[in-house]
Amino acid sequence: MQYDNGGELLVAHLESLGIDTVFGIVSVHNLPLVEAVDRHLRFVPVRHEATAVNAADGYGRARGSIGCALTSTGTGAGNAAGSLIEALSAGTAVLHVTGQVESEYLGSGRGFIHETKDQLGMLGAVSTYAATVTSARDAGRVLREASAAALATPGGPASVEWPIDLQYAAQVDAGEAVPSGGAPSPDPAELAAAQALLAKSRRPLIWAGGGARHARQELAALLEATGAGLLTSNSGRGSVPEDHPLVIGNFGTNPAVRALLADADVLVSIGTHFRSNETADYNLKLPEAHIQIDADAAALGRVYPARHALHAEATAVLPSLTGAAARADADWSARVTAVRDEVRAALHDDIGPQAALCDALAAALPRGAVVARDVTIPSSSWGNRLLPMHDPRANVFPRGGGIGQGLGMGIGAALARPDEPTAVIAGDGGLAVHLGELLTVAQERPRLTLIVFNDGGYGVLRNMQDKYGERRSGVDLFTPDFGPLAAACALPYARIAAPEEAAPVLEAALASDGPTLVEVDLTALGPMKNPFTPPVKIPTA
Repeated sequence: MQYDNGGELLVAHLESLGIDTVFGIVSVHNLPLVEAVDRHLRFVPVRHEATAVNAADGYGRARGSIGCALTSTGTGAGNAAGSLIEALSAGTAVLHVTGQVESEYLGSGRGFIHETKDQLGMLGAVSTYAATVTSARDAGRVLREASAAALATPGGPASVEWPIDLQYAAQVDAGEAVPSGGAPSPDPAELAAAQALLAKSRRPLIWAGGGARHARQELAALLEATGAGLLTSNSGRGSVPEDHPLVIGNFGTNPAVRALLADADVLVSIGTHFRSNETADYNLKLPEAHIQIDADAAALGRVYPARHALHAEATAVLPSLTGAAARADADWSARVTAVRDEVRAALHDDIGPQAALCDALAAALPRGAVVARDVTIPSSSWGNRLLPMHDPRANVFPRGGGIGQGLGMGIGAALARPDEPTAVIAGDGGLAVHLGELLTVAQERPRLTLIVFNDGGYGVLRNMQDKYGERRSGVDLFTPDFGPLAAACALPYARIAAPEEAAPVLEAALASDGPTLVEVDLTALGPMKNPFTPPVKIPTA
């Protein structure tokens, strides 16, 4: 195939991936790409390169596929690096295409405009794949290789730097296929031993991570066949709808769940990293009889010992385990359901007046609608646990823990699924990181409800300092008046200052066909019953 320029080639490639919306910032070093995308697809001009990647990430997560971000070279690519780290941490598929200086001057170090030292090395450090387009004949191959790497297991962002002269050049694409690495296959002896262990188990538990989100039917079948309890990481939420009576969810460190783990006779873990914040800094004890399934060989036994390590895709190996598994004791399944109800009721009570917001969101959102959550107290306490998830594509949050990324992810998700509402949970501190993206929301008018929990600073760290220290440092911040700010951005505005206001305000906002900024005045609303502090070690505590 021949194309007039690189932009036309890029559009053809994106259409082959099913991508209809691209996020980025126009530059002299990506102009042919942006112009072609804007002619044929939808180009969303965000206000910061980090948001371009976050939005592409959220777009891909909400669709269960891949998103695309366009940035400029040098500083622009550097600005994108933090969000590429998030996609790398989460293993989510993002195609990041960045400009580069003219190939004649590449690497010369002469200070050509937008040039930076070893841009490819920087991109390689924060991407699962990074490459340079070196001729007008290899761009198509590089784009296909990048996209395949992003979509593979464990996946992540793939970055392509494209010199501007080669973007303008006519392209010739041979269309060669990208070789597939093939699916991993578990050791037959290990699989047989795992089957035998499940056949005699009467008190089983399952722990589902992000690797389970592509094996929803297979996981549900195992759960039904065994009557096991299902724990999840934050990333695994929604793999089985959380209103299922056997889904305990993201409560692994809760005392009642620890007791279940202590009494379980087998644990099957599926595609989870066992992150520090979900295992009490690895102090959580798991059963010694541990069957671990992961398509990433490096993950097997990395955090917890695995009696039987199965290197395989969950979709391929779970049916074999389901066929061999026995049914749990009836009193065990009943205990699982009782613990599920207990941990939810306790957290609902702990969060005090914020429970009204959680309940209102759960009632007003369509089943499976996206809730994008920034790193903030409401997300970390109840948004990541109590607010029900029924579909893993609805579960959008910064898995690497970086603050300020939630709005960008929400913008991407809302434009990926324009026919249903998207909710974004953010704090005033995190929102300030990319406050300019309110202008993107105003310009693009997605069906997005931005819920800003305003406590005048970094509430998580404030709570830590109040609990463990003698003074506050860097946590109390100036906060804008969100009503006039919304008006300046032509955004509808509403305020919640009491529990009884949550349901009518959120119902109206989520029912609208465009964006709304909802401020939750936490001072007026009142404190949680038990202030939230993150599960991190404080050596002086």
